[in-house]
Amino acid sequence: MAYEPPLEETYKNLIHISLGESKDNHTSTVEEWDLPLIDLSELDFDRGKCIKEIAEAAREWGFFQVVNHGVSKEVLRSLQCEQMKVFHLPFERKIEENFLKLTANSYRWGNLNATSLRQILWSEALHISLMDISKLDGSLRSNVEAFTTAAADLAQSLAEILAQTLGIESGYFRENCLPNTSYLRMNRYPPCSFASNVFGLMPHTDSSFLTILYQDQVGGFQLMKDGKWLGVKPNPEALIINIGDLFQALSNGVFKSIKHKVVSTPQERLSVAYFYCPSDEAVIQSCTKPALYKKFSFAEYKRQTQIDVQETGGKVGLPRFLL
Repeated sequence: MAYEPPLEETYKNLIHISLGESKDNHTSTVEEWDLPLIDLSELDFDRGKCIKEIAEAAREWGFFQVVNHGVSKEVLRSLQCEQMKVFHLPFERKIEENFLKLTANSYRWGNLNATSLRQILWSEALHISLMDISKLDGSLRSNVEAFTTAAADLAQSLAEILAQTLGIESGYFRENCLPNTSYLRMNRYPPCSFASNVFGLMPHTDSSFLTILYQDQVGGFQLMKDGKWLGVKPNPEALIINIGDLFQALSNGVFKSIKHKVVSTPQERLSVAYFYCPSDEAVIQSCTKPALYKKFSFAEYKRQTQIDVQETGGKVGLPRFLL
């Protein structure tokens, strides 16, 4: 179809060689689990118990689901419709330098540097800095604004709750995570006829304090728990929250930034992620002694990640900042 990125054509030689050599199927033995589910309305009735549940999930899983989260179903449905419209535009338009008036490389697809089947990314994405939302037009702009406004409030609330359990000053996130320092990423995973052999998104951790994820009901999202991959059952009522690298460093390893990935499926899949991030100048420092990580700025962290990706083909992350 005219809107599909040319994934199969781009990877055809690699696919042919790799499928002939590989008997590995990285989705066949994965169990599906329900993430810890937290009803945020309980903050009004039994706040202490709810905060304890949030902190426990952040320590034990690095992931949890929330309901009664303040992001309306209408906003989520409307944003998903806008995603579909954007990703179903002709591919030739999506790769234009000024697509949607955004900066170059906001639209991304595949992995043109892949040298093996496991490096293939069967996906496309639109990565938007909150500073650039004003450049969008019409209903896309209004729906993105509605979602990011609600997601920002939710992220700040959860971050402050988690910080409270660590004894971190309540103003830390208000001072460092400014209205335009976070990011939105809209993802589309095209149908894949050999889905069990390729990633939609390779295993990674997030370079954020928190990530808020809304996914459709297709499935394919997996996380690492106790040394094995678990499939996450989609929940139409819930948003997924995960701890990012910055919060693991800030908490001195108390809260866990866990590896996760997306596997391809025979069905089209959509998701949207809000990355709660600080300004480049923000300093991340372990909240207790002895510190596991040296003090670093977000700019330093991003710069090191870029270097590692260029030199090793992947993100190294927090181990670079261990003392």
